[in-house]
Amino acid sequence: MTVLSVNLNKIALLRNSRGRNYPSVVDFAGKFIYLGVQGITIHPRPDERHITRKDTYELADFLQSHEKIELNIEGYPNEEFLRLVEDTRPDQCTLVPDAINQLTSDHGWNFNDQAEFLDTVLKQINDWGVRSAVFLDPDLEQVALAAQSPCQRIELYTEAYAQSWGGDSQAQVLNRYRDVTAKAQGLGLGVNAGHDLDLQNLPAFLTIPDILEVSIGHALIVECIESGMQSVVQRYLEICHGC
Repeated sequence: MTVLSVNLNKIALLRNSRGRNYPSVVDFAGKFIYLGVQGITIHPRPDERHITRKDTYELADFLQSHEKIELNIEGYPNEEFLRLVEDTRPDQCTLVPDAINQLTSDHGWNFNDQAEFLDTVLKQINDWGVRSAVFLDPDLEQVALAAQSPCQRIELYTEAYAQSWGGDSQAQVLNRYRDVTAKAQGLGLGVNAGHDLDLQNLPAFLTIPDILEVSIGHALIVECIESGMQSVVQRYLEICHGC
């Protein structure tokens, strides 16, 4: 079974556009949990254009009463971000190599250049009792290098797969992700995945064995607007549970 973790960034972005706490990020976390979601993901950025530091603390506090629901905090490990992780102790922290003003995540870490920096940060996260993960491109070399680091999981950046969906290269690209996943698992790493996965392309992607978690935000929120939260979440859970 694959855990579905809903990214709430777009709920926060909608709220921020009106300058008051509506829609409430915490309330929507509760709605998704009620519908059966097993994880909540947030990506607080320095400019707080969607998830804020206040949201992070409030969600962590809210989820204390939902022991079976995992909180995944993702982002670039600057001092402020790491302070949030230390204070809130989420179930998982996913490190993402985003620039300060980056619109959205668009590449994974390069361990050839950043291994020393990542090792230090990952050790600290592990010492806090937080499961560590790194955002990676589907690259066999990077997976092998990540396995030499203290990280416990990788999150595969799935934009290449989403872009190939329905085209002539779909099978070839999916096989690349399949090979990378098998390599990571063989080296003892857990494998998560995320970025532009949706109801259409997710079933084929999850033919890859033992994907532990998918983090989905933008597409899922749009699909909820189009078709309603209950039916959309139910369909995602059916896909993730192999129904």
